[in-house]
Amino acid sequence: MNIPRSSFPRVVIIGGGFAGITIAKKLKNKKLQVVLLDKHNYHTFQPLLYQVATGGLEAGSIAYPIRKVVQEYQDFYFRLANVKEIDTVNQKVLADIGDLHYDYLVIATGSKTNYFGNKDIENYSMAMKTIPQSLNIRSLILENFEQATLTNDIAERDALMNFVIVGGGPTGVELAGALAEMKKAILPKDYPDLDIRKMGIHLVQGSDRLLDAMSVKSSESSEKFLHSLGVSIWKNVRVTNYDGRTITTNSNLIFETATVIWAAGVKGALISGLQSDAVIERADRIKVNEYNQVLGYDNIFAIGDIASMASEKYPYGHPMMAQPAIQQGDTLAENIIRKLNNKPIKPFEYNDKGSMATIGRNKAVVDLPKMHFHGVFAWFVWMFVHLFSLIGFKNKAVVLMNWVYNYIKFDREGRLIIRPYKKKNIQSFTTDEI
Repeated sequence: MNIPRSSFPRVVIIGGGFAGITIAKKLKNKKLQVVLLDKHNYHTFQPLLYQVATGGLEAGSIAYPIRKVVQEYQDFYFRLANVKEIDTVNQKVLADIGDLHYDYLVIATGSKTNYFGNKDIENYSMAMKTIPQSLNIRSLILENFEQATLTNDIAERDALMNFVIVGGGPTGVELAGALAEMKKAILPKDYPDLDIRKMGIHLVQGSDRLLDAMSVKSSESSEKFLHSLGVSIWKNVRVTNYDGRTITTNSNLIFETATVIWAAGVKGALISGLQSDAVIERADRIKVNEYNQVLGYDNIFAIGDIASMASEKYPYGHPMMAQPAIQQGDTLAENIIRKLNNKPIKPFEYNDKGSMATIGRNKAVVDLPKMHFHGVFAWFVWMFVHLFSLIGFKNKAVVLMNWVYNYIKFDREGRLIIRPYKKKNIQSFTTDEI
C-alpha cells in the first residue's frame, strides 16, 4: 500500500463511518502511525440518506471527503481499499490494493442490509445504506412516474405508482413520510396528466408497532402522523417474497408494486479471517469485551455496528446507531493511548442520549432519557441535532439552506435523474452492484 515505515506503532482502522472517523480524529498527532482504509473516499452521514433518495438533498451535502478530515494529521494515511480478509497470524490486512501489517487493528466496517437469506428479495428490492443506493432509489421513483405517463395499461400504471417500504424503524418511517410529502405537494404539479391520488405508499412492519425501539408514545405519535399524510400502515405483517412485481406476505395481503424499499433489518459488514467463536453468525457481528477487544485477540478491536458487546442491559449488544459508534470510538482511542503509556484501560459505558425520528414537515418524535415529546418542537430538535452532527461548515450551511427553502416553498429541487437506474422490465428490478 506504499505506507512508509515508522518508529511508532501502526494502528490500522478499517472503515470511515461514524466509529472510524471518531477514533481517527482522537488519535490525531499522537505517537502512532495511523492508516485508515475505506472503499469510499468520503464519509456518509447516513441518517439523511432518505432525503437524498426523495430529492430533498443532493448527495454532496451529506458526504465529506475523508482526506480532507485527515489532511493535517501527522503520520496519518488514507487508502481507498476494499479489505477482503484479516491475517491474524501475521498481523496483516489483505485488501484489493495489497497487504498491510498492523500493530493494532480497529474494525469499524459498520453494517449492511439484512435480507434474512431471501435471494429474491435481495435481487428485486432496493436497499438504502449508501449514497449510490439512495441515488438509485431517487432515479427509480422518478423513472416510475415517467413510465406511468406513457403506459395505457392500468395495472402497470398502478404498480408503477405503488410504493412499499418494508420495515417500520426510523429509516422506514422517515422515508414513508418524505414520499407522502412528495405525493401531497410536488408530484401533482410535476405530473398533471397523472392521477397522483392513486399513488400508494405502504409501510409494512413485522411487529405490532412502528419504531418499536422507541417509546410507546413516540410509536403512537409517528403512526398518527403517517396516517394524516395518507400512508397505509400494515402491522404484524411479514414479507415472505417479492418477484419484482408481486409481494407475498405471511397473511392474505398481497401488493402489486414495481418498487420495494427494504428497511427491515441490518447485519454487520463482516470481514473474514477471525476465529469462528469471535463471530455471531446470525447477525454477522463481532464479539467484543467491555474494552472493545475482539474475543481471543489482544490487539484487535471492533467498534460501532460491527461490534457486539453483550451486557445485562444490552444482551444482544448496543443498538446499531451512530451514538454507540461515536462513543466507542472515543473510548477506544483513549484506551490505545493509555496502553502506549502503560496505563490501565477503562471499560466502555454507553451513555444513551436518546433517539428521534422525523415524519415530515413539523412532525417528529423525540425520546430523551427523562422525557418524550413530539410535533413541531421535536421537529426543530431533530433538525438542530442533525445539522450539528454533519461534518464540515459548508455541508451544514447547504443542508440548512435546502431545509429553509423546502419549508418556505414546499418544494424539493433535487428530483433529478442524474444517474438513470436501468431495469429490464417491470418483472425484473435488480439492484446495481455497489
